[in-house]
Amino acid sequence: MMDNTSAINLANNSVKHGRSKHIEVKYHFLRDMVNKERIELSHCKTEEQLANVFTKALAGERFDFLKRRIGVVSLNEV
Repeated sequence: MMDNTSAINLANNSVKHGRSKHIEVKYHFLRDMVNKERIELSHCKTEEQLANVFTKALAGERFDFLKRRIGVVSLNEV
């Protein structure tokens, strides 16, 4: 699941043009996997993107919310 609709559209559209040649290798890899029907990309709202807990600086409350959503708990809670 991705929160970047442009990346999803690029991966789903095999049309190549000059403006996409600078795109990172990972998006070309995703396009290849979509074309081979090994993966399917779908949109996920930024607010619901669980990976943000690993990739973005978040406010404490948001961090705690996402941390709970992925099942991470403190040793004190176990």
